[in-house]
Amino acid sequence: MSNRGFEFLRINERESKPRTRGITEIRGPYYTPMGPRYLEDVLETMGDYVDSLKFAGGSFTLMPPEALRSIIDVAHKHNVMVSTGGFIEHVLTQGPEAVKRYIEECRNSGFDILEISGGFISFPGEDWLRLVETVQKAGLKAKPEVGIQFGAGGATSAEELASEGTRDVEWAIGLAKRFLDAGAYMIMIESEGITENVKTWRTDAVAKIIDALGLEKVMFEAADPEVFAWYIKNYGPEVNLFVDHSQIVQLECLRSGIWGTKSLWGRVLTYKG
Repeated sequence: MSNRGFEFLRINERESKPRTRGITEIRGPYYTPMGPRYLEDVLETMGDYVDSLKFAGGSFTLMPPEALRSIIDVAHKHNVMVSTGGFIEHVLTQGPEAVKRYIEECRNSGFDILEISGGFISFPGEDWLRLVETVQKAGLKAKPEVGIQFGAGGATSAEELASEGTRDVEWAIGLAKRFLDAGAYMIMIESEGITENVKTWRTDAVAKIIDALGLEKVMFEAADPEVFAWYIKNYGPEVNLFVDHSQIVQLECLRSGIWGTKSLWGRVLTYKG
C-alpha cells in the first residue's frame, strides 16, 4: 500500500485489499446518521484501510431505498464490502417467509455480507447452519456471530447481562468450527461478556478462541479504543477488528505503528523478511 503522503517515512507494511488479515470493519449509521456524502468523506481519506462497512440495528430498513443504494454504491466505489449487521435475529421472529424475502432483498440491494446473529434469541445450532447454507446459496457471504453472553446486543447494562449468565467458551468455539466447516466467510466474536459490559475482561476466552480458530477467520468486536489497543498489543497489527467509523484513523495509526499510547508507542511492528 503506497497511496499516502510522506512515503519516505516507514510504516508497518499492510496487505492491499482484498486483505486476508488485518481486516477492519467499521460501523455505519446507528449512533450517528451516515449518508453517502458523509461516507464519501470517510472513505476518500481512509478508504484504503477499511475493508467492510456494517450497518447496525437494522438501520437500513428505515432508509429510503435510493439512499441505501447510494451508500452501498459509495462503499463499493472504494472497494469496501457492505454487511447487514445482525438484524436477521429480528427477522427470524417473523417466520421463514420473512427470512427468505429478507435474504433476497439484501442481495438485490447490493449487500455483500449477511451477518447471522443470535444474541437475543435461543437458536438451535442446526438451524444456524441451515441459515449459513441459505445465505451462501443466495450469493452472499455468511458471517455468523458467536459469543458467550446470552442477551448480548443493544447496549444492555452490565448488571442485566450478569443476571443472564454466560455460556462456556468451548461451546462458542465448537459452533464456530461448524460454521467454518460449512464455508462461512468469517466468524464475528461478540464483545459483550468478554470486553464489553463486564467488570473484568475475559482475556482467557479470547486466548482460547484464537488458539482454536486462528486469527484469519475471526473478527473481534472492539468498538472502544482501550479494547482495540489491547488486541493489537497482545495479538499484533494483523488481528481482524470491528470498530466504530469514528475510530478508523486512531485504529490505523496503531496498526501502522506511527502513533500510540504509552504502552504501544514504537512497539507495534511487522517483519516481512
